Amino acid sequence: MFEVKRYTPEDKSIWDKYVDKARNATFLFHRDYMDYHADRFLDHSLLFYKNSKLYALLPAHQIDNTLYSHFGLTYGGLIMDTNVTIVDTCDLFDALNDYLRDIGIVKVMYRPVPWIYHLHPSEEDLYAIFWRCKARLSVRNIGTTIFVNQHLRWRKDHLRRLRKAHEAGVTVERNASIDDFWRILEDNLYKRFNSKPVHSLAEIKMLKERFPDNIIQYNAYKDGQIIGGLTVYLSQQVVHGQYSATNDDGKEYGAMEAIYEQLMYKDYPNIPYLDFGSSTENNCSVINAGLIAHKEGYGGRGVCYDTYEWELGIRS
Repeated sequence: MFEVKRYTPEDKSIWDKYVDKARNATFLFHRDYMDYHADRFLDHSLLFYKNSKLYALLPAHQIDNTLYSHFGLTYGGLIMDTNVTIVDTCDLFDALNDYLRDIGIVKVMYRPVPWIYHLHPSEEDLYAIFWRCKARLSVRNIGTTIFVNQHLRWRKDHLRRLRKAHEAGVTVERNASIDDFWRILEDNLYKRFNSKPVHSLAEIKMLKERFPDNIIQYNAYKDGQIIGGLTVYLSQQVVHGQYSATNDDGKEYGAMEAIYEQLMYKDYPNIPYLDFGSSTENNCSVINAGLIAHKEGYGGRGVCYDTYEWELGIRS
């Protein structure tokens, strides 16, 4: 019933058009985002056709004889439009497994799109991989998300810093300088974790040029000097904080509180979720208690980011 086709650059236009109409996709699935680091991954994304019509997409890459939901993305899984049904999804995964066996793939690592990013309910894949693929949960990460319309009260320390930001005249600028923020971010990550951002400054600036309506830089200023910032990934359902950092003045004068007030109550009143991202270490098995408590202090609560796996027998 299904024809499975491996993605090639000639498919870029049809791929991107499908992403635009999908019910569980974000701009991260556009090829201009996925392919900016194509040199790091052996892409093995797939297109599924039914009756010669594109039916669904699977962003993926291959390492040895394992197929992975694309490591260059925070989440992946089957990308579906409103025409995709549960019965067809089960048949689709049967076709996927047959295709993978035929080319010698023996294992799949699968990360579905978390439900907060869905424009419409889109968990047909979770049913299909359990019953048709015998998938098991391999890794469970926890993110912290605010359902903005609930207006949960901020914790007292956040409210205190927000008042201090107002009293000190802290201002927040949208579409601010990424260069200025990146210096604070890199310094913060090096001092706290001896690490670097996933993206280089050149990469994030390139991606922002490609997706100016989706990647937005917020900076907080006191007396004309930057004291902190937040790089936002914006989708139809979610305002996601991709990178955040402050300097000492930012911590003192509530830079992040001022930025989150701007996001939650002024700039995006019609977007239901604000996603702070995860706060775990050691392959998601250890919670950074201080970091997650900080996020929960804004009213955030848990959303799971899961990875499933299943094995395939090779055809004889």
